[in-house]
Amino acid sequence: MFREIAIGDIVRMRKTHPCGGYEWKIVRLGADIGLVCLTCQHRIMLSRRDLEHRAKSISPGDSESPKSIKP
Repeated sequence: MFREIAIGDIVRMRKTHPCGGYEWKIVRLGADIGLVCLTCQHRIMLSRRDLEHRAKSISPGDSESPKSIKP
């Protein structure tokens, strides 16, 4: 069974990204998961199954606050 994940969670991968970063932020949920590298801001999409296999740990990120609209 898949782990419970949410937008804003931080994922630590088993292998490094070519930029040297291990940590990714979840920015999209669905059949595929959208991730952004916290080191170089590169965006990727992984299936839930691939994310489960490649992730070492998933920690809750900061709570998503509603964005304020400036006049």
